[in-house]
Amino acid sequence: MSETSFPRRTFLRSVTAATALSYSRVYGANERLQLGLIGCGERGRYDMGNFVKTGTVEVTALCDIWGAQIDKAKQDAPNARTFSDHRALLDHKEIDVALIGTPDHWHVPIAIDALNAGKDVFVEKPLTLTIEEGPSVVKAARINNRICQVGMQQRSGKHYIEAKREYIDSGKIGKVTLARTWWHGNGYHLRKAPDYLKTKPQDLDWAHYLGRLKWRDWDPQQYWNWRAYLDFGGGQVTDLFTHWIDVVHMFLGSDVPASAVAAGGVYNYKDGRTAPDTINVLLEYPAQFTATFEATLAPGIGGAAVEIAGTQGRLYIDRQHYEFHAAGGASRPRGQQADQAPGAASVVVQAASNIDMDHVENFLECVKSRKLPNGDVLAGHRSAQASHLGNIAYMQKRRIDFDPAREAIQPF
Repeated sequence: MSETSFPRRTFLRSVTAATALSYSRVYGANERLQLGLIGCGERGRYDMGNFVKTGTVEVTALCDIWGAQIDKAKQDAPNARTFSDHRALLDHKEIDVALIGTPDHWHVPIAIDALNAGKDVFVEKPLTLTIEEGPSVVKAARINNRICQVGMQQRSGKHYIEAKREYIDSGKIGKVTLARTWWHGNGYHLRKAPDYLKTKPQDLDWAHYLGRLKWRDWDPQQYWNWRAYLDFGGGQVTDLFTHWIDVVHMFLGSDVPASAVAAGGVYNYKDGRTAPDTINVLLEYPAQFTATFEATLAPGIGGAAVEIAGTQGRLYIDRQHYEFHAAGGASRPRGQQADQAPGAASVVVQAASNIDMDHVENFLECVKSRKLPNGDVLAGHRSAQASHLGNIAYMQKRRIDFDPAREAIQPF
């Protein structure tokens, strides 16, 4: 693995400068933004639908390497122009926002092209395919003065923000020493290609889909279930752990690990996948805490959450609710309503909003205000970077020592 270096001081100067972005266009209060969707698969169409629901966006362009996906997206954007190459879409000056919902290996190349074309960008997580890509996409956002939001929607979730304020920022949790995360049984990593894809559709550009990846003949499973193949993404670690380690970074204010170890493998699903079906990752941070991730696709266990342990209590949080249990207090089984009186040993609070919509609305507000969004490109790089370190440790079967100042992997 080659070294990458993007000094912390450089990032901090970039963030400071970006808080006062200069931008030639001023949007009217009721002006509708023009959006181009690049990647019209299931996730891209879902994100597009959330943008449309805000009532402030018009989808004017659609792009995909498979015509059938464009046809599905056109059902909700019948007047949109269609493209098979994202560069042609980005040539249109009237498009304000590029929404990127492609597989992971296309995120950074398309995001950089969009940023250089003067578009604000909403890109799905993980931001990067490799650690080395991170500095280049952050730089593209900063030098072009563009807003770039990464799809780490917990950063905009109201109950995440509340839990952070009430228990982390207030110090009620005490000194944090451990953050546990897990995400079991995610069915998206077990998808089977439908029979009609046994023969490549005539309107699907397989060579374009592969892009910079090495050539391989048409493989419907690698197209349909690309998350199971490390050429296209980072498996469960970058797809799932990136969400949770981003919550840890958001809560604890420390986002560059000092070391990583991992273990796992393809233990059960011998279907040609290269990403492990079971994985455990452990990261150590300079702020003196560790963060762990465990995941298996085996159906015997499920659930996904973050649990942060401190000297004065523990905070459990998922996408539906959070719980705080003070040290020494009587804990109730999860699912039972706890006492919510001030000073109680246990508190349970249910989520009161849709975090996906919260994240889209935060991005659109920032497009108009030019303030940095909640899931800014720098945070996206840092959380993907932490996940990549776990994958590198798994693949190299060794402890990875990482220099937090230079953000570089230390040699053997």
